[in-house]
Amino acid sequence: MAEAYDDSSVVEKLYEYGERLSEAKDKSLAASEGTVKVKQLAAQLIPKFFKYFPTLSEDAFGQQMFLCEDEELGVRVQAIRGLLLFCKDTPENLSKIVDILGQLLHQAGENVERDAVHKALMSLLRQDIKTSLTVLFKYIIGNPDEPSAEEGIREKVLCFVRDKVFPLKAELLKPQEQMERHITDLIKQSLQDVTGEEFKMFMDFLRSLSLFGRNAPVERVQELVEIIEGQADLDTQFNVSDGDHIDRLISCLHMALPFFVMGASSSRFVNYLNKHILPVFDKLPEERKVDLLKNLAECSSYVPPQDSRQLLPSIVQLLKKHMVRRKLEEMNFTFIECLLYIFHHLAHKTPNATNSLCGYKIVTGQPSDRLGEDFSENHKDFTERLRTIDDLAKAMLKKLTQGMTEQNKAMSAAKTDEEKNIIKKQKLNSTIGLRTCNNILAMIQPLHSKSPSFIGDQKINLSWKEAVKPSVPSTAPVAGQKGQRSGWCAKPTGESGIGGFISWRQNQRQR
Repeated sequence: MAEAYDDSSVVEKLYEYGERLSEAKDKSLAASEGTVKVKQLAAQLIPKFFKYFPTLSEDAFGQQMFLCEDEELGVRVQAIRGLLLFCKDTPENLSKIVDILGQLLHQAGENVERDAVHKALMSLLRQDIKTSLTVLFKYIIGNPDEPSAEEGIREKVLCFVRDKVFPLKAELLKPQEQMERHITDLIKQSLQDVTGEEFKMFMDFLRSLSLFGRNAPVERVQELVEIIEGQADLDTQFNVSDGDHIDRLISCLHMALPFFVMGASSSRFVNYLNKHILPVFDKLPEERKVDLLKNLAECSSYVPPQDSRQLLPSIVQLLKKHMVRRKLEEMNFTFIECLLYIFHHLAHKTPNATNSLCGYKIVTGQPSDRLGEDFSENHKDFTERLRTIDDLAKAMLKKLTQGMTEQNKAMSAAKTDEEKNIIKKQKLNSTIGLRTCNNILAMIQPLHSKSPSFIGDQKINLSWKEAVKPSVPSTAPVAGQKGQRSGWCAKPTGESGIGGFISWRQNQRQR
């Protein structure tokens, strides 16, 4: 009976305190005056009993928030932990509490305080994943009217989602298909204003979802390509002086490559490159030319026949421009490797297009064969250039082989780590150079005939890619280097790949 009496007394006291709080002119002082222990007790009791006083719910929220910002760490931590109780029996408060916790992520300074916010958010995510994610992503998506006001909160919420939510996707995203679709839609809304690093992070996460997994239908894979196309600004008129757009375009093309392999269409990228980029190729920054050609080479295997026919004239024009006619002229061997590879893969899908472009005689029975026209001058010019490149590649191959012998001797004689590192870089460049020249020679050989054969498979392993171990004995020349994307050529070039992408939009959020 004593216990029942005590409970009754507590409830009576609480009603009395509630009436006092309702009548108080300065309600903010009601729970803030007193010692740290008093405040901690208040932070514990307000959320525990607030449901019994529906008319004072707003005051209770305000009071708890006041305690969440108290100068004493212990009071703040207790108040943060108490926030969970506001939606334990009243789930309609959940979005409001998640919103408050999102703001507290930005304010939390001490580790114990930050951990309290993290734990509270994880509890609410498990209670209602859809509502909680929707509220959190509100900060990631941002408010276009007040971009700077929530920037600090956005960064902290984004880090929380990346570090705490994404790794637990299998546990949290249930029902799986429904919630994977929901978070995909939220991410799409978040991509209007992101840095390159953020975009890569989001795309890596989307790729990890079963929704877009290995067995996903082509239309879902295409959905990811369309997201990348949006970042590449393929609807924007190209300006060759816009270095940011060039970097972004090349990096997005690189990011889309795995999805082309899975069956997604490369048409929009290819058509944009053909219409806007290749006509001004010579005006591109020198370090980006090779990046573009490398990515286009890797993409060429997956260009459909109709797009191949449209793109091939631009590639032949570039190829002729860079295949020098005199052996004394300077030549970029990496350019030639890329362009020959692209040429082979496009021509393999539309062989009769080479009749007018290169003077070949390939009969398909279609009017586009144009066999009745004389393109002998085109054939003479093209084959002369091929012979010159053949001779230059063989000469360079000999020079590089001799150079590697000298580098091996120098390595044996090197005494310091600095000397050894310099020689290692030289050997790496020579190795890639040997692979480049071998590839050029292998691709030129079948083009000498008037009715050539075009390589349309993966027999040629591009010099900057890791060599694929064959299932049967292979006569492939020099072994490759894993992860090496810096091509060998007459002049140094920049690296391509996702490294460039991280920097292309670091300052875009300021625009």
